[in-house]
Amino acid sequence: MALSSVSVDRPSPRALHRSQDIASPARTAFDLACEVEKWPVWLSFIRSARRADPNAPLGLGSEVALRSNVPGDDEQLFEVDRFIPGHQLSLVGAFSVRRRIDIRVEQKSERSRLVVRVDYPTYGGFLGKIIDRLTRRRKLDAALTDALIHFKGLCEYDREPDALLVDF
Repeated sequence: MALSSVSVDRPSPRALHRSQDIASPARTAFDLACEVEKWPVWLSFIRSARRADPNAPLGLGSEVALRSNVPGDDEQLFEVDRFIPGHQLSLVGAFSVRRRIDIRVEQKSERSRLVVRVDYPTYGGFLGKIIDRLTRRRKLDAALTDALIHFKGLCEYDREPDALLVDF
């Protein structure tokens, strides 16, 4: 019997997948990624983000409510389905497992790499996929690229806050 070689962790062809090298330790980047309430600052396609229980620590099973520009205007509930401290934070839609946001931080010596994957369903069959690819997906792809550059700036700025104030 042949086994499927498709991994659950393999990005879907529909998913947007971006990465960015960051000149800061992985712990700093991961701590910033876990501050859910600050996601709208660096993820421009998210309008608001909040934890359902702000008093509980973020971890496996935590619920996060997101209001985003893609794919709709309503607030959507996500659940943390993978959490590896210092490395991975993965959210899956509470009502649709096809909605996923995966944030992973990889340590590379003194530098780190942020990898973000966003997967959302498209409806409307073949025509709906084409329209999505030409409109919303392009905007989301550009926003995700800009978001990682913004995240890099936030991480590196926190690392050396006085470096920007020095006169040359």
